[in-house]
Amino acid sequence: MMNNFYHEVTQPDHQINLAKACLLIASQEYPTLDLEEYLNALDTMGQEIEERLPASSYPLKIIQTINDYLFKDLGFKGNTTDYYDPRNSFLNDVIDRRIGIPITLSVVYLELAKRLNFPMVGIGMPGHFMIRPDFEEAGIFVDVFNRGEILFEQDCEQRLQQVYQQPVKLEPHFLDAVTNQQILGRILTNLKYIYLNRQEFSKTLKTIEQILLIFPNHPLELRDKGLIYYQLGQWEKASQDLKIYLALLPDAQDATVIRQLLQQIS
Repeated sequence: MMNNFYHEVTQPDHQINLAKACLLIASQEYPTLDLEEYLNALDTMGQEIEERLPASSYPLKIIQTINDYLFKDLGFKGNTTDYYDPRNSFLNDVIDRRIGIPITLSVVYLELAKRLNFPMVGIGMPGHFMIRPDFEEAGIFVDVFNRGEILFEQDCEQRLQQVYQQPVKLEPHFLDAVTNQQILGRILTNLKYIYLNRQEFSKTLKTIEQILLIFPNHPLELRDKGLIYYQLGQWEKASQDLKIYLALLPDAQDATVIRQLLQQIS
């Protein structure tokens, strides 16, 4: 599965099949997962939405039609009661259970929009992932976690303040479109911290390895991989990763602590 994931995520970004890559992430948890079953499910959903579209459709009408289908008819919703359930990060579970977190619900929405030839892009706003139509000066944003609520730029700042419970200025780059690789990295990072908090170190390790397939030699991921190996008592592997981390970031804030750790295990 790792080889398939590597092949998918190292293509030019626009060629990455986002749904397939997300299902390959899920296949770490579900080794017998039938990817085609869920890709076909998305195809079917896309066809059903297309049948509901009026002959002359404009962006807001398309968004409204997707919203009615996803949230009213199928009952998709954001998981507000168990946000850190790892199933919220697995696309097959999100499709089966019709519940998820902002980024995985957004992947479903992006995939359906793509099937309607209505390109949309992800917006990696801190703390709350959203999407928007992919054309210049679209000016509207869709909050998939909140039943496809349509927001304008000033609403995004309010949403940001709700997330952080304090005044936050909306920086222009918060609304920049993100790549498929960045979306996958964010899903995996969510999973990584869920597993870490549960002290499921072997699953944490596999998740970091997937992140490193997308972003090779990412210093912080190498450091964290080394620290996980340390927790698992695999000193040689821990030492290797931590040394690379220090070579990449010799002046890192935690460099002294990491050097002390290396002295202990060498």
